[in-house]
Amino acid sequence: MYIESIELKNYRNYESLSLELDKGTNIFYGDNAQGKTNILEAAYLCGTTKSHRGSRDREMIRFGQDEAHIRMFVKKDGISRKIDMHLKKTKAKGIAIDGIPIRKASELFGILNIVFFSPEDLNIIKSGPGERRRFMDLELCQLNKLYLSNLSSYNRILNQRNKLLKDIAFQPGLKDTLEVWDEQLAHYGAFLIESRKAFVEELNDIMEGIHRSITGDREQIKLVYEPSVQSSVFLEELTNARERDIRFKMTSLGPHRDDLCVKVNEIDIRKYGSQGQQRTAALSLKLSEIYMVKKIIKDMPVLLLDDVLSELDSNRQNYLLNSIRQVQTMITCTGLDDFIDRQFHMNKVFKVVEGKVKTGGNV
Repeated sequence: MYIESIELKNYRNYESLSLELDKGTNIFYGDNAQGKTNILEAAYLCGTTKSHRGSRDREMIRFGQDEAHIRMFVKKDGISRKIDMHLKKTKAKGIAIDGIPIRKASELFGILNIVFFSPEDLNIIKSGPGERRRFMDLELCQLNKLYLSNLSSYNRILNQRNKLLKDIAFQPGLKDTLEVWDEQLAHYGAFLIESRKAFVEELNDIMEGIHRSITGDREQIKLVYEPSVQSSVFLEELTNARERDIRFKMTSLGPHRDDLCVKVNEIDIRKYGSQGQQRTAALSLKLSEIYMVKKIIKDMPVLLLDDVLSELDSNRQNYLLNSIRQVQTMITCTGLDDFIDRQFHMNKVFKVVEGKVKTGGNV
């Protein structure tokens, strides 16, 4: 699969933009704050309905405008598909596939699989648990429509339960209604827990070999899923924690409290790893995503690299560049020297200056 073209209208700092992409490597270079990352964000948004930055729809609409439009053509299995997305300031986004509006975001998944790698991802190991949960959720939502549905239901019920816990302080009689929410929370939460467990097991099998290659067999890596509660006893534990939850006015157990431990040579590098170890582990994690997607869908995903090379040393740069030769890649950077020095083949080059993109031609 690959992205054939992308068009933007009133998106971020782009009034109008139309790009034809190569199915190989596409380089977007230029100074900082010119709009390079916005192009990658638009591609990711159009493929997943979410901004990798966590931005809201109204924040991505060009200043002074009421709505933005993204159009993307994707080729998969020899068939071209069109994705249209309208972002609106005061309404939910509208999405159409091949001109037909869709009602659920899950209908979009499966057309395009994307792996996004940014400098922030290099800190995923030392960041808080929320970032590691987000990593699992973003990939699982692309690979499993049922996961997306269960995650949405879980989050909705979690918010309602937390609101109820606050309301009980003023209306103690509401306490009896907690049982209904607990049963639903445990039902959807158990699915998330089991899905994450299986995901981490599969990722481990792929990541181990990649990490050994990067470190020259010096390090052995292992991901350990740390659920806050086991799925088999979720409802029971939730019931036992009810008084505590009422006292603190928040739900203390569930997938929203999970974490992912990363061990190198049996040491938890979240706490005790060097920056080099943490960054190498993060690189292994993102590369593993690519090959896990390939294993599941029998096709390579599209890879978006947002100014990552400048954050890596030469050895990690070389490994990354050698790993992406068979993947359609969109790369942002400030200059082309790293690619030229390594004689890396650039299929298409774009120069980005103040929301304008000039094609540099084939290199």
